[in-house]
Amino acid sequence: MQESVDTLRPELEERLSLAADFAGGHLWHLEIDSGRIRITEKAKEFFGFPLDRGLDLESFLNIVHPEDREKLRLTVEEAVRSGEDNGAEYRIVRPDGCIGWVLSRYRLYPASTGQSARLMGVSIDMTERKQAEQALENRLRFERLLSDLSARFVNIPPDRVDSEIDYGLRQILEFFQVDRAGLMRSLPDRSGHRITHGVYGEDVPSVPVGIELPRTIYPWASEKLVEKHEVVSFSRLEDLPPEANVDKQTYAEWGIRSAMDIPIITGGSDVHVIAINSVKSERVWPEELFPRLQLLGEIFVNALERKQIRLELEKRLREIEELKQRLERENIYLKEEVRLLVEHAEIVGQSVAMKKVLSRAEQVAQTDSTVLLLGETGTGKELLARAIHRMSLRKDRPLVTVSCASLPPTLIESELFGREKGAYTGALTKMIGRFEIADGSTLFLDEIGEIPLELQSKLLRFLEEGTFERLGSTKPLHVDVRIIAATNREIGQEVKDGKFRRDLFYRLNVFPIAIPPLRERLKDIPLLVRAMVKEFKKRMGKEIEIIPRKTLQALQSYSWPGNVRELRNLIEHAMILSKGKTLEVDVPNRAPSEKDATGKLEDMERKHIVAVLEKTGWRIGGPGGASDVLGLKRTTLQAKMKKLGIKRSNKTMPN
Repeated sequence: MQESVDTLRPELEERLSLAADFAGGHLWHLEIDSGRIRITEKAKEFFGFPLDRGLDLESFLNIVHPEDREKLRLTVEEAVRSGEDNGAEYRIVRPDGCIGWVLSRYRLYPASTGQSARLMGVSIDMTERKQAEQALENRLRFERLLSDLSARFVNIPPDRVDSEIDYGLRQILEFFQVDRAGLMRSLPDRSGHRITHGVYGEDVPSVPVGIELPRTIYPWASEKLVEKHEVVSFSRLEDLPPEANVDKQTYAEWGIRSAMDIPIITGGSDVHVIAINSVKSERVWPEELFPRLQLLGEIFVNALERKQIRLELEKRLREIEELKQRLERENIYLKEEVRLLVEHAEIVGQSVAMKKVLSRAEQVAQTDSTVLLLGETGTGKELLARAIHRMSLRKDRPLVTVSCASLPPTLIESELFGREKGAYTGALTKMIGRFEIADGSTLFLDEIGEIPLELQSKLLRFLEEGTFERLGSTKPLHVDVRIIAATNREIGQEVKDGKFRRDLFYRLNVFPIAIPPLRERLKDIPLLVRAMVKEFKKRMGKEIEIIPRKTLQALQSYSWPGNVRELRNLIEHAMILSKGKTLEVDVPNRAPSEKDATGKLEDMERKHIVAVLEKTGWRIGGPGGASDVLGLKRTTLQAKMKKLGIKRSNKTMPN
């Protein structure tokens, strides 16, 4: 080796250089007074200095990594000051930009005859060792990361999967010091990918989660990822092949300088992709990263698939539970419908008034139009609603009924529209409302006039849009329900008095049918009595063969404030008491004579109700009570009494 240290004795320097070469080191010395560095040619090559260039401490420090420069200067000054052996481990930046690691040891030699003080040292290349150590450290760090993420995804509930994936992507972002990290999922027809998760470094433009990336904007990469299941990676856009020109354009538009896309293949048909981007600088992607990222990707994707399976299972369980509840409720309505079908095989009546009612019912039955049934209590509005339903295209599903008068105002909304768990205090479970149960069928709203004013708007919305929300939910539900409503009130007057919404009345009053009271169809009484006797004969096992004409005439002379329901209760009572084959009926007092017939109906009704109340000891409800005798619902009788001003003087009225 040619000498470049003139002041060293040739033979000694040759031996030192030989020893240094053998040990993989490079010799140099620093003249303290002048600051010049004398160095062997081989050392110059190692440090990247031109062979003909003179060196001093400052020019040497210029090639040291900026983060290590001051530390090296201090150790050199300390060695000169103390005279003791010293050394340093530092990085250098080679002319090609690559980083090298150097270990230098040096000793101070004081000035002697003919020579100034100098610092003599040897430098050893530590790059390969450091790279091996760094690779080992990175591998251990990655294994810790993999272990940590694997543990986090064990038995994770579905609602935490997405946030944990974002956390994992953030760890990847920081571990590999990149600008973007995301997860994509192929579209069902493999026409592109949808971004499902993404995290971004500081000051890095984000790509919205949920956006779809069509295959046409990256055809080359998509072919490799989806069809061939190959990794797509590049350190520079210029490294992409000519067939990737469209992809190159897309990457450039997104500001991507280096990218690494890893396909994740699991048991499903979808192809997920872990996408790593660098936008601030170009990056070299070592191939040993690929299998590591695939492992992480599989953890994410398996968690997503487990989440999907669990959500599907929970959805199926909810559907099963809802179907079970629906079947249970439908079974109740079906049993009620069967009972009513047995009790009323047909609507009995041959009067002109009833024929007109039945004709209108037949006209509207085959449509889905809303029907409003008008008539006094006991005229058979529910029976007519069932007849319309049986003649409709929805007859294969049971009719669902709601008596709005029998429900407290606070419960009507949840009964009709359902409720979510926790919608209000005491709502411990989710409840399906009557509208959902009646999906595909008919919903009969009896006593529609009893619906609170504040709830009428929600009913109006359903009639207009076919949608509603459960109580405690904002998610709109759509059902296919035909509405038949009924009321015994003067609904037109209710609208005028502001007790019923005008717009709701118009929606309900699409096809009104007025059912006449029994006093206006007295000719139907003999038919009704015979039908009722026939029904009760089967139920009670009694043989009634004779219905006296006198009895029928007496029944036709009565005003029947309770209408058909009152007649039915009277005949059932008579059937129980009759001992022979002749029907013995305790006919109520005859209606006022013709002379008094011009009196107000309300007066007659008041007198009759008072007479029944006195006969029952003013007991309204229960078996044998006034409501039972009159064939009225207890609430209806109480409403009539209030309307007619009937009160028991000086005594508390029993219930």
